[in-house]
Amino acid sequence: MAERCAIVGIGQSDHQRRRDDLSMPGLLREAATRALADAELEWSDIDAVVFGKAPDLFEGVMRPELFLNDAMGGAGKPMFRMHTAGSVGAHTAIFGAHLIESGQYECVLSIAFEKQSETDTSRILGGGSRGGAGVAFASSIRQYIEKSGAPPHIGPLVAVKDRLNALKNPHAQLKIPGIDIKMVEESEMVVEPLRKLECCPTSDGAGAIIFTSEKRIPKTERPPAWLHGSSTRSEASGHPSRSWVNPLAGQQCAAEAYAQAGITNPLEELDCAEIYVPFSWFEPMWLENLGFAEEGQGWKMVDDDITAFDGAFPVNASGGVLSANAIGAAGLIRCAEAAMQVRGTAGEHQVPDVRRAMGHAFGGASQYFAIWIVGSEKP
Repeated sequence: MAERCAIVGIGQSDHQRRRDDLSMPGLLREAATRALADAELEWSDIDAVVFGKAPDLFEGVMRPELFLNDAMGGAGKPMFRMHTAGSVGAHTAIFGAHLIESGQYECVLSIAFEKQSETDTSRILGGGSRGGAGVAFASSIRQYIEKSGAPPHIGPLVAVKDRLNALKNPHAQLKIPGIDIKMVEESEMVVEPLRKLECCPTSDGAGAIIFTSEKRIPKTERPPAWLHGSSTRSEASGHPSRSWVNPLAGQQCAAEAYAQAGITNPLEELDCAEIYVPFSWFEPMWLENLGFAEEGQGWKMVDDDITAFDGAFPVNASGGVLSANAIGAAGLIRCAEAAMQVRGTAGEHQVPDVRRAMGHAFGGASQYFAIWIVGSEKP
């Protein structure tokens, strides 16, 4: 039987377009030391470290984990490296949890980062095109709009929601007081139908999570979050019959995580979710892919304010990827934010009475997926 896994410490760096005040090791130390302080642990308590980041090309430093482990404070610790494009942060979190569940270690630090200011990631992702990753995903968004009949205001509505949520999050990068639909709709067109305020920023940032076995939970006033289920899936990116709008790997990943957590009706049995939404229209798409809405109906949840901060099912109460996007860390931070919600430690963006929550990420050509379900009660 797998060991129970507890999330006992969470730390994030402050996200900015450029963190010129910190080197790569300094960025990681900021997140790691905050996680250690949250758990009331020391580096000597950590048994192993799991690193995650997006392609090394983004900073131009190959295999940076080889020096970063020692440089950030983990000298002499066993170290692992994860990489699955944009979903890597969530994979990093889940792999750290697996090391606890397997009984291999009793206290693990998972940490992920990106320092995008070191190079031009938009140019790398877009093959030199001005729109960056948006160019690749705009066609699937247009396909979703055509198939579902979603009205054009849905994307701007998501953008406004997440950016208003970001005003409550001290770590968020983009904070735009007074943002409204008109402001989004009048922002610069990047690639149809995506306008600038519907797109994620480029960010420098890091996130860290500390896991322990049940017997190693530190005696603090802050309760742990418990891992109830987790899953990772991938599929071939170039298969002619695959869907970019509703990928099979995402459906299967969610189904496995729900099965592990004993969830049969996710909309009723989960209280909130942190979903990887780098472009506004991905929220209704992923609501369908993850089983919260029937196919073609996800946009109606947005339109009815169900996913608003004070709605029946808040999505991205932190402001999400639209408000801070250190690519390698973004998925881990979705998992961390879900755990913060069930621990009751999310501060101003705390959703009331959260018992179970989802953290989610996707990567590549919508081909890599990672999901976890966390809860306030021991499974």
